[in-house]
Formats: sequence, structure tokens, C-alpha cells
Amino acid sequence: MKDKQRKEPMVMEETDDRLHEECGVFGMYDFDGQDVASTIYYGLFALQHRGQESCGIAVSDTNGPKRKVLSQKGMGLVNEVFVQEDLEKLKGDIGVGHVRYSTAGASTRENAQPLVLNYVKGTLGLAHNGNLINAHELRAELEYTGAIFQTTIDSEVIAYHIARERLKTPTVEEAVRNAMQKIKGAYSLVVMSPRKLIGARDPFGFKPLCIGKRDNAYILTSETCALDTIGAEFVRDVLPGEVVTITRNGIISDTSLCIEEKKHARCIFEYIYFARPDSRIDGVSVYESRIKAGRCLAKSSPVEADLVVGVPESGNAAALGYSQESGIPYGVAFIKNSYVGRTFIKPKQSQRESSVNVKLIVLKDMVAGKRVIMIDDSIVRGTTSGRIVGMLKRAGATEVHVRISSPPFLHPCYFGTDIPSEDQLIAHNRSVEEIARMIGADSLGYLRVEDLKEISEGRPYCSACFTGDYPLDPPTVDIRGLEE
Repeated sequence: MKDKQRKEPMVMEETDDRLHEECGVFGMYDFDGQDVASTIYYGLFALQHRGQESCGIAVSDTNGPKRKVLSQKGMGLVNEVFVQEDLEKLKGDIGVGHVRYSTAGASTRENAQPLVLNYVKGTLGLAHNGNLINAHELRAELEYTGAIFQTTIDSEVIAYHIARERLKTPTVEEAVRNAMQKIKGAYSLVVMSPRKLIGARDPFGFKPLCIGKRDNAYILTSETCALDTIGAEFVRDVLPGEVVTITRNGIISDTSLCIEEKKHARCIFEYIYFARPDSRIDGVSVYESRIKAGRCLAKSSPVEADLVVGVPESGNAAALGYSQESGIPYGVAFIKNSYVGRTFIKPKQSQRESSVNVKLIVLKDMVAGKRVIMIDDSIVRGTTSGRIVGMLKRAGATEVHVRISSPPFLHPCYFGTDIPSEDQLIAHNRSVEEIARMIGADSLGYLRVEDLKEISEGRPYCSACFTGDYPLDPPTVDIRGLEE
């Protein structure tokens, strides 16, 4: 009877306290005049992991009226917001798209992007990934000069400043550059003007942005996986601080705002968790970074065990790396239901706890009677980790040793990642042993801070959430999650 029961899978209704990215951006300009909406749709589909709350597409015809922009956006996943008939109505050879998860501003349709502005010089369509640290001050300044805001997101602050600068400059790309000198924080921007597609990245390079090409069309997007999805070739990454302008005459680069490389501060969590494993961020393979993280863990936190398993999806590659380095067999202990959305569609913890959006199934036959090493990418509040450890033990694992492919979170993030305040972080003022007891693990080990340079292949990165060493002074007003 026991054997028969052991073959039944254990199902976990996962209430998520994982980290979430702010957004994914995608822009396209087809010089042959072909409609781009359908391609943008597939690009956003490839970036869905970066945001699942809302999405949108805005397009324009470069041979048509300058003020005509067609757009559609809504709450939900890409395939929920758009149907074929919608895409067929979005006629235009230039366009921008966006997927969103909110870390600043309410989760409402009004805050969905792209933003479309009509102003004296024409129109702007803007998609933004990141978080500004001076948005509160800039917003107040604009409001006192008569600006009326339609959203609660800092992306609208950026759009307003670009529009205002455009009144004083001969080109929209100069307006973008001038606006960049006022805004501070993390941003990758894709901006559509009536005849140009512009990409911009903050001088620290917090968020990724790259250039692709397919036939006679150019693409700007957050990750290379989106280029692969639409059959485009990777051209290069946009440099931190660079403004690139795509016109029928080619690509124009402005690097006047670039800073010395040693000051760059790429978000290390692009490599650990956010980016899709088949992407390359600034020339570094995300998959290989996670393999290296697992290898580093095996060296710094070894333990005797029978099996190494990863928590899907980002934990899988790190688990494989741990197995390769330690010689302990790698196995699959979890089956993830691919047809259920991720719980961070709803950004508030109270909503996550009442949402049954993600389910994991434990394969009992794989773990019963075994000492298991469970690799995951992070522990935030500890609720999810504790539930997964409990699942493994109820499935018959005799020991569960948790290894985390990032250092402990000790400080909040202000640059587009929803790492909460210290009092909500399980690692704040607790020892590793205390955390292990709290989540029910037999032992716990984290990636060492000094090993981060290994997974970034020596490229400068931001590790403020682990060390408190912020590349920019934190904001005086914390607008993360602020609803006005």
C-alpha cells in the first residue's frame, strides 16, 4: 500500500514571494513598409517572463500622417490582450511594445505601456524598463508648472521631459539625450517618433537593451531571446549611456553620456534569475552564468547527498552546475504546470497569498528515501522556500539541503526590482542557521558575494541588495509600489 501511495504526485499551490522584474521592451522599424504589429506581438511573447500584469503595442505609418498612432493595451498576458483581429487593425511599419510588472505605480490599465503622447511637435510612443530614483521630485516639478498626469508611473515623467526638451532641440534624439541628463536611476527606453526609432540606456547599464536586424528591419529589445523568437540576427548591445537612433539612413550612435566602464552597474539578477536562460546579456550567456553559480556553490557549500535538484526554472541550470562540480547526480524532482500563469500578475503580497496561479508537482519516486540538495535562485521572505522544503520532506526526502545561487538579500532595491524593505527580508538580522530552521531545511548555503564576479565574467554589476553599496544614492522618498 505504501508503494502505491508513493507514486501519487504531491501538488503544491505556490503562493509566490519571488523577485520580479519591472518590464520588457520591444521596438521595430521595417524599412520595406511592412506592418510590424504581429512581429512585436511575438517579441513580447518571448519577453513575457519579464512582466505579466499588462502589455501593449503602439504603431505608426512612417509614410502616413505624423499624428496618427494606433495602439492597444490591457491587463493580462500577451495572448489574452491581443487576438488576430486586433493585430490586423494595428497598421504601421514602426512600433513599440511593452510587458509590465509594477514596482512603482498602481497595477491598473492606465499604467500599462507603451505611453503615447500627442504634443506640439507630433507624437511619441515610449516603452520603459526600470525605475527612477528622482521621479518624485521631477513629477512635483512638472505638476507645479501645469503638467497633468494620467498615470502613476515614472515612465510618464520621462515622456514629459522628452516632449519638453523636444520643443528646444532640432531632433527627438537630442531631446532624449537632454532628458537623460535630468532623470536618475535605471532605464532602458524604446521611443517611437513619426519617422525614427530610438533606444536609450542609462549610463550605469542597470537594464539590458540590444539591437537586432531581420531582412530590412531593425529591432530594439530587452533580451536576445526575443530576436531568436522572430528569426532576427543579433547586431550588438546598446552601451550603457548610449542613445541609438534608427532611421532609413541607418543607425546613429550618441555616446556622449557614457561613463567609464568601471562605474557600470548591471543588475546581477539578470544573470541569476530575470533573463531567459537562452539570452545573452552584454555578451554573457545567462545559461552559463547559472551553471557557474552552481559550481561556485558546490565549492563553497558542499554537503553529502544523493541527488541535486533545481526549483524551476532558474534553479535548474544552477543545480546542473552544482552536480557537475560535486559529482552528485542531477535529477528532476519538480514538474511545473506550464498552463498556469505566474502569481506575480498580482503585485501585492496579500493578493499573492490568495492566488492559486503556480503549481509545482513533486515526483515522489525521485526523492523518496534520498538526501536531496535543492537549488533555488533566491530567498526573499522565506514563505515559498519553506513550502517547497516541506513538499520534498512530505514526499519522502530524508534530508533537504537548500543552496541559493545568490547571496542573502539584506537591502531593498530602488532600480526596478521589487526587493522589499529590510524588515520583510528573512535574511535581515538573522543568521544562516536561523533561516535554515525557519524554512525547515537541514542545512542552508548561499552564493558568496565574491563569486558574483565569476557569473558576470568580470563585468561591473550592481550588488546593492546584498551589500548596501548603492551605485547611486537611494531616493529620499521611496516611491516603490506607491499608488497616488
